[in-house]
Amino acid sequence: MNIILITGASSGMGVEFALQLDNVFQNIDEIWLIARRKKELLEVAQHLEHTTRVLDMDVTDDEQIERLKKLLADEKPVIRMLVNSAGYGIMGDFSVSNIKTELGMIDVNCKALTQITHLCIPYMRRNSRIIQLASSAAFLPQPNFAVYAATKSYVYSFSRALNQELRRKKIYVTAVCPGPVDTPFFDIAEKTGSTLAVKKLTLVRADQVVEKAIADSYHKRERSVYGAWIQSFEVLAKILPHSVLLEAMRFLK
Repeated sequence: MNIILITGASSGMGVEFALQLDNVFQNIDEIWLIARRKKELLEVAQHLEHTTRVLDMDVTDDEQIERLKKLLADEKPVIRMLVNSAGYGIMGDFSVSNIKTELGMIDVNCKALTQITHLCIPYMRRNSRIIQLASSAAFLPQPNFAVYAATKSYVYSFSRALNQELRRKKIYVTAVCPGPVDTPFFDIAEKTGSTLAVKKLTLVRADQVVEKAIADSYHKRERSVYGAWIQSFEVLAKILPHSVLLEAMRFLK
């Protein structure tokens, strides 16, 4: 049985990946959707042509990860694509932030992503793909978004290294590094702070980012960066000292 497994599949980018991959792949038997909210997952499933398995689970809960581990061992599917889309961000001054929320970002964005990736690799075969949702925040430290940017730097670095490790098995990893995307992400992120106004000017549609991510994954590219603004930002983050860029960000605030 060939499957696609998507985490964070109840909203935002995860939903968009489910919808587009449902149309792209013809040799897939099932799409497995993972998120905490069963009702939303069932609503997504109604829009998919493929047979869909809804797994309502918290990816940070060890007992529920064991449930997924057992399911994989029992079913023994071939995972043709893993999309790790689960994650969230919270803005604001770290020194006065809710530490449980900050640590939760590390648990979801880093620990759970790493754990699920490790769990899925044994079920992957030649030409399987992994798509990891990083962020353009991975390119540069982000004051007032400090933990989130650090978690995405982890995802970006981990994904690039893993891509090199898995190439000998003909398994390919793509880190997706979007800028601001028009999803419910900011509904959560801006509860404790606000993003730079200039960032909102670069807001793009989720379907555009996902379409490019799928194409880049198909072409075995290690990263996917959508849009001229964010591609330019990536180049600046490589050639200019981060201290200069951080000072410019402080001035723009």
